[in-house]
Amino acid sequence: MEWDGRVQTGTNADISCIISLMQHEPPVEPSTELTELVAEFLAARATRKPSAHTLSAYKRDLSLVVQLAVPAPASPADLSPRVLRAAFARFAADRAPASVARAWSSWNAFFTFLVTEGVVAGNPMSAVDKPRMVAHSPKPLRGEDTPEELLRVVSRADERQRDPWPERDVLVLAFALCAGLRLSELLGLRVGSVSGRDGERRVEVAGKGGRPRTVPIDGGLDAVVERYVASRRVRFGRVEKTAPLLVDRVGAPLQRGGLQYLVRACFQRAGIGDRVPRGAQLHALRHTFATRLAEDGANASEIMRLLGHASLATSQNYIEVTAEQQRAAIQSNRTNRVLRELG
Repeated sequence: MEWDGRVQTGTNADISCIISLMQHEPPVEPSTELTELVAEFLAARATRKPSAHTLSAYKRDLSLVVQLAVPAPASPADLSPRVLRAAFARFAADRAPASVARAWSSWNAFFTFLVTEGVVAGNPMSAVDKPRMVAHSPKPLRGEDTPEELLRVVSRADERQRDPWPERDVLVLAFALCAGLRLSELLGLRVGSVSGRDGERRVEVAGKGGRPRTVPIDGGLDAVVERYVASRRVRFGRVEKTAPLLVDRVGAPLQRGGLQYLVRACFQRAGIGDRVPRGAQLHALRHTFATRLAEDGANASEIMRLLGHASLATSQNYIEVTAEQQRAAIQSNRTNRVLRELG
């Protein structure tokens, strides 16, 4: 699991959402002191410009565990290791390990804040066990030529569709297959996110936890981007560099549900549904990107940097690699070859 308590960089709109959450979300008030301290903790976190979702998760995790503590705590001093262990045992009874681990991280961050502020002498969370997270194995598309087959089918307009837009659909698949982008990263792209001189083109990505990264792109993917932007101009006119890159068929920014539906529809059109690992969907394309890089000679540090696993790279002391080495890793990805054939 890559949830490490760090928060995403937000905009002024995000801060407005945060203030709204703090003011209008019905608080659980086990005690005046705890309520005030939780509010202070959330305010301190707000200076980091977290997303509204992150702040809401903190507040929800803190509130739910407090509700399960027996006896009801009146102050942080009442939250002894024994009380917290019992509360977390009740919390974990009907929740997934990932949810329990996230709540543990929320409470660990809260107590760290209280120690820093001199409210409590120590952090009791070391005495509260958290679930052992099972490492997830990669889930790439099955079949040696499945990615190429998928791209070729989707690149052709399907007249059975109400309003076919193959240029956009190929772009979505290509960014996942040849740059390893996550769903949230795709949605965060702007038209101007792709930049650089010929032969040195790159995409600027707002990664998980607000960690930015730069991913070199091959000429084939660059051409796919150009064809998509040209088709978008035909449909909707001028395209601003600050505009969201991905839009729906009426020109509105593509949303999470729409993107997930688009990917499923592409799998269905290509007839490869049985080759997509269960529950993977877009992530199967990202895993295919990583798997093929490894098969084609890229080393672990190159792969981890390209995927944006910054916390893993730090904790395991992955070797820093140069931009030239990253570009060589991208060019070794054989999926890029089919993109050159689609023009």
